[in-house]
Amino acid sequence: MPRPLWTGAISFGLVTIPVKVVSATQDHSIHFRQVHLEDLGRVRTRKVCELDGEALSQDEIGKGYELSKEQTVPITDEELDRIPLPTAKAIEIVAFVDADSVDPIRISDSYYLATDGQVAAKPYTLLRRALERSDKVAVAKFAWHNRERLGLLRVREGAIVLHSMRWPDEIRSPESLAPRQVELDDDEIDRAVQLTDTMALDSIAGFRDAYRDALEELIAAKSEGRELPEPAEGEEQEEGKVVDLMAALNASVEAAKESRGEGGGGEATVHEMRPRKKTASKKAASSGKATAGRKAASSGKATTGRKAGASGKTTGQKTGARKTTAAKRTTGAKRTARKRSAS
Repeated sequence: MPRPLWTGAISFGLVTIPVKVVSATQDHSIHFRQVHLEDLGRVRTRKVCELDGEALSQDEIGKGYELSKEQTVPITDEELDRIPLPTAKAIEIVAFVDADSVDPIRISDSYYLATDGQVAAKPYTLLRRALERSDKVAVAKFAWHNRERLGLLRVREGAIVLHSMRWPDEIRSPESLAPRQVELDDDEIDRAVQLTDTMALDSIAGFRDAYRDALEELIAAKSEGRELPEPAEGEEQEEGKVVDLMAALNASVEAAKESRGEGGGGEATVHEMRPRKKTASKKAASSGKATAGRKAASSGKATTGRKAGASGKTTGQKTGARKTTAAKRTTGAKRTARKRSAS
């Protein structure tokens, strides 16, 4: 069992349950030390008094509350311990509420409550059974690190868990962060809901910290003198690129189906988009098509006109030649007739 962080008791009406608080989580993050690059020596942070410049030991450091830049009130640990606080050594249950009524944003760190001695076994089991049967969670107050805190008790795999909670006035309002009003089609909302259904899982127990795995591989490669792993190739998205929302949803649903082995195969119905305002690129393309069409039409007309003109000229030339030949024949015949008449 991990080292207890706090010992006390759960106050459940007139029932007292001696417990020890142990951490419910473990930090598996990889931590680095600050080192001098030239010789890899540790770089340490010294606690120095800003008035005399002297480095201080922990015994010389105390607490003080700054009333103003010129005045600080010193507070000792003994003075803090003498403050009357009913929850100094007790986790006092003050109410039972439905689990759904607790906003998850208020939940902070989590701890297991372990029984402290055999005398705690029966009341501990009693509280656990009561929580399980009522399907509720307990709201409690407790003091830790010289301040009173709000907590939540619930059951997890046979153990009682204490969730440290933030007070209501510690939660900022998101009102100023809400986006402006936008219009959404029902089809877009339905498609988004379909995407959530496609990506639904029964449990998230299988997720791993891929970054930590890659970091461990990097450290192992450097320590063993091996070649460093190649960076993973990811798809780069253009910043500021306008994406068709419904097209993105359709593609996301298909990708989610393929990743789960369901296969897309055109099962999704592609949404027929309503006419939208043309973007600059679309206008340019449309303008280009229209210009090309006009040029083609103009070119066709010109070609047809030139062909017609050339054809007309050729026909006229042929007709004129025939007329000239006929006229010459008529003139020749008249001259012959006059000569015969004269003789």
